[in-house]
Formats: sequence, C-alpha cells, structure tokens
Amino acid sequence: MQTSLKKRLEIIIEMPAVPRLESVLEKAGVKGWTVLPAKSGRGKNGSWAREGQITEAGRMVMVLAVIDPAVLDTVLERVYALLERQIGIVMVSDVQVVRAERF
Repeated sequence: MQTSLKKRLEIIIEMPAVPRLESVLEKAGVKGWTVLPAKSGRGKNGSWAREGQITEAGRMVMVLAVIDPAVLDTVLERVYALLERQIGIVMVSDVQVVRAERF
C-alpha cells in the first residue's frame, strides 16, 4: 500500500484556549484536527489532574492534527504566537499516512 510523509502536530493546551487555537489552525490551512481530553500529567510546575475541577479553566486537552510538511512552518509560527503567553506544549513528528489528499 502507498503511504505519504506528513507531519503529526500535537498541542497540549488549556481548554478555554481551544477556540482560539482552532481559529489559528483553520486560518493556517490545516484541514482537520481532533481534541482529546488529558486526564493528568506532570510538568515544569509539578503534577496536575483533571479530577475534581469545577470549571474549564484548568482543564487540559491535546489537539492532534496531521498536516502537509509544506505548511508546517506557517502553522508553527501562528501557533507559537498564540502560545507564547499561554500554557502549552507543541510537538511535531514524522508520520506516514494513507489517503494523503485528506491532509
């Protein structure tokens, strides 16, 4: 089966910032993404857990997208502009996909 090289973009961010991130992704030409809940973790500022939170303010999610390598730099510049004053982690990796036209 034929596969094509794309980039996997993973962004961990607070839920209230997701609408702004989705707007950035759409304007940068990203065709689709998925938002997944993040239950708990540990980072620079210690451990955190989603359990017992009353509001969306501290709720973390992962936004996952597969993008064409040609738009990667543009997407990263725009995402960084949003996240430079926000809690967030951005990861990029290579991925092989089938049906490359979808990305």
